[in-house]
Amino acid sequence: MIYKFRAILDNEEDIFRDIAIEAKDSLEDLHNALVNAFGFDGTEVGAFYTCGDDWAWHEEDGIPMFDTGDIPGEIKTMAEYKLDDLVHEQNTKLVYVYDLFSMWTFFVELAAIEENKEEVIYPALLFSHGVLPEEATTSGFRGGDLENENLFNDFEDDLDQDDLDMFDGDDSFEDMGFEENWN
Repeated sequence: MIYKFRAILDNEEDIFRDIAIEAKDSLEDLHNALVNAFGFDGTEVGAFYTCGDDWAWHEEDGIPMFDTGDIPGEIKTMAEYKLDDLVHEQNTKLVYVYDLFSMWTFFVELAAIEENKEEVIYPALLFSHGVLPEEATTSGFRGGDLENENLFNDFEDDLDQDDLDMFDGDDSFEDMGFEENWN
């Protein structure tokens, strides 16, 4: 069987690629197809994230390129997952992040399942729309990731204005026990 995916860059502009790939191929094969389809040089790593229909994904649900666990074999990698293990008619969405520093984020959705065509070499780029920007940008939707959460809602410390007043007007820290030659 052939899976046809649409990979949409998380960006304000419409930038997407349609890719056909064999269902028996691995997530690593899909990663390589996405890298080629979007014109990346392939020197950075990526990760896939499982998600629900609302595109909500979390860092701990990631499927990395390499086993980064403390014990070898502890973490399953992209090469160990076949596409049809994770993606099927009931579960059609993945999030893909390329370059974990720049965070190029893509919403990858299964658009169709079709019969294999003998004359086509897979994976195949079927359609390309939009030009990749120079730098990764986002539309602001990260679907349940930490970016949408206010991390300081519940933060409360015991400091009040009186505690902070001790720093007003005095640039000397000599009375706080700091010694010039402490070592």
